[in-house]
Amino acid sequence: MKEAIRTILQHIGENPDREGLQDTPKRVEAAWSELTAGYQQRPEEILSTTFEGEDYDEMVVVKNIEFHSMCEHHMMPFIGKAHVAYLPEDRVVGLSKIPRLVHCFARRLQIQERLTGEISSTLHSILKTKGVGVVIEASHLCLSCRGIKQQGSTMITSSLLGVFRKPEVRAEFLSLVR
Repeated sequence: MKEAIRTILQHIGENPDREGLQDTPKRVEAAWSELTAGYQQRPEEILSTTFEGEDYDEMVVVKNIEFHSMCEHHMMPFIGKAHVAYLPEDRVVGLSKIPRLVHCFARRLQIQERLTGEISSTLHSILKTKGVGVVIEASHLCLSCRGIKQQGSTMITSSLLGVFRKPEVRAEFLSLVR
């Protein structure tokens, strides 16, 4: 990867040997390892520790989960917040596991639509929930820094599974995350 970064620097007209750029290939490699750490994580391990729900049959919501991801089309960041809810069947998962799941999928090359669906379908299938709702709102640098240059634009995506498709459950979820 370091050689590829040196090539990019040369291609744009820079000297990769100048003082400020000498360590850039190493720093970029370290940054990309962190930005794509989700490829080394397994969602089933993240959600493996569950607890008896003790007859809890109401919505569990974790909102304002900050994340950053990389657009697979331009390899530029998109940054936002995820709101995740589920209705447990028998078991609940520890509070930190939901943001960890969001980060697992966000730290991969992504499109927001797939990210939203991966979070919901994984939570639903592994926890065997009655239903899951996920809403993600994000700003995409590929939209604001290049091309059409739309500053302040955000994209909102949602995925509703199981009972979250019922109008009354959908309405409750959306009212809680607004």
